[in-house]
Amino acid sequence: MNAHAGAPRVREGGSAHWWRRLRAGLRGWGGVGAMASVCALAVTAALLLPLSQPAGDGAPAGHGVTRAVQARADDCEDPQDRSLSPSGGDGKTPTIDAVKAREDRRLVVGVDTNSYRWGYLDPNNPSGDLEGFDIDLVHRIAEDLLGDRDAVRFKAIPTSRRIEAIQKGEVDMVVRTMTITCDRLEQVAFSAPYFVTGQQVLAPKTSQVTGFDKSLADRKVCSARGSTAYDNLEAGRKEGVLPDSTDIRTTVPNQLDCLVKLQLGEVDAVVTDGALAASQAAQDPAIELKGGLFTDEYYGVAMKRGSDDLVRRVNRILEDYVEDGGWAESYEKWLHPTMDTDGRKSASATPPEADYA
Repeated sequence: MNAHAGAPRVREGGSAHWWRRLRAGLRGWGGVGAMASVCALAVTAALLLPLSQPAGDGAPAGHGVTRAVQARADDCEDPQDRSLSPSGGDGKTPTIDAVKAREDRRLVVGVDTNSYRWGYLDPNNPSGDLEGFDIDLVHRIAEDLLGDRDAVRFKAIPTSRRIEAIQKGEVDMVVRTMTITCDRLEQVAFSAPYFVTGQQVLAPKTSQVTGFDKSLADRKVCSARGSTAYDNLEAGRKEGVLPDSTDIRTTVPNQLDCLVKLQLGEVDAVVTDGALAASQAAQDPAIELKGGLFTDEYYGVAMKRGSDDLVRRVNRILEDYVEDGGWAESYEKWLHPTMDTDGRKSASATPPEADYA
């Protein structure tokens, strides 16, 4: 078993095939393009609200009584299939009503601001607006809930604080390439999955590292704190997929910080989601993806436990987003140019089907 219950299962040697929802293996990943420049990160601090500010007007995000059956980490399988169905409930919408009652009537959403094509600030965009696949989804949720796609207050959330920000009511939700796991389901609520990918290794082209395998012996590997990447590194050592000598102690608040450490020679490899790893490989011609994807990662919108009405509404929005072509349009704009390579569509080009608890 993995070191952390509910973490995506490691594919030993990259040979096992764990996909349940998709019929085709994930392949055909390409570079996701150059990352936004470092100066965009500086702009973030000036444009985005500090994390210490509550979600809004004294009303904590996601208040209400939990009535749904929640997954337990010790008996949980397929966590991506454990969200609430869009229909059902008692018809009351206390969480959504609290958002609408705010003086500024805006949704507060935790996002990434330095992941190119997912959530980032383009220094060449004079509007200074956030851009990317996750950002498009946030705008769609705001439009449906509040009738205005721009009725959003974005907050930059580091990888390590995603769950804490939700639990403390600093945000109503997090839309930030966040993998649905059983452990996390005990801490926050998730929507149905809106994207599927997997973990991958990033290392210098000249490196003898070949992937998530024995070639990581005596290597320093970086991952983001609180990420499924670290969970899988820890599990990989315990299960014997990785050698005991693999040094996984280097963790950072944001996964992009691992790229900097790799470029400075402070670590030998990085483990992160394949979509994010591809964008980092495209940024620096001296590094590349090593080996294939070795886990299943289903991204979901994370919300506070007990906010059943908001979870159900977001799931309805996701279904409509797929059915009316909004999801495909966003994928085409942000991810198609680099993920669909060699004339082939990546399996990630198809939104995952939703099963509900």
